[in-house]
Amino acid sequence: MSKKIVSMTVNGRQVEEVVEPRTLLIHFLREKMNLTGAHIGCETSHCGACTVDIDGQSVKSCTHLAVQCDGSEVKTVEGLANAGVLHAVQEGFYKEHGLQCGFCTPGMLMRASRLLQDNPNPTEEEVRHGMSGNLCRCTGYQNIVKAVLHAARALQDNKVAA
Repeated sequence: MSKKIVSMTVNGRQVEEVVEPRTLLIHFLREKMNLTGAHIGCETSHCGACTVDIDGQSVKSCTHLAVQCDGSEVKTVEGLANAGVLHAVQEGFYKEHGLQCGFCTPGMLMRASRLLQDNPNPTEEEVRHGMSGNLCRCTGYQNIVKAVLHAARALQDNKVAA
């Protein structure tokens, strides 16, 4: 199988790598880029632990090929904080205890970030619907919802980095 060169921007950094055409984005990020925040969970796109942002869309990287990202802008959980300042969703998850074991947290953070970019002032119902593609086995989701709503308020008040 012939290898392909992919070029993309990952967390603001331009990268170019040679990959097998069948390389999944999650493996590209973890193995080639050493960005291990996105987790490999179900490998069927059901759990959302691998969620990243590609060109302004939440994408589950376990079923997305790296070659599909050629020319794209990719953001991972490692790209959320800015100069050591937590992103509002990271701060929200911390303040509202929106995690337990933490395995699903990177995907939750990425999905919450995109949700708040698309809908800066969501209702509780909109948060629950917007986060429904990301599963957590440890929590009852209430603190995750509270964390996203906390982040929305912080972003609106400009108290925390966007």
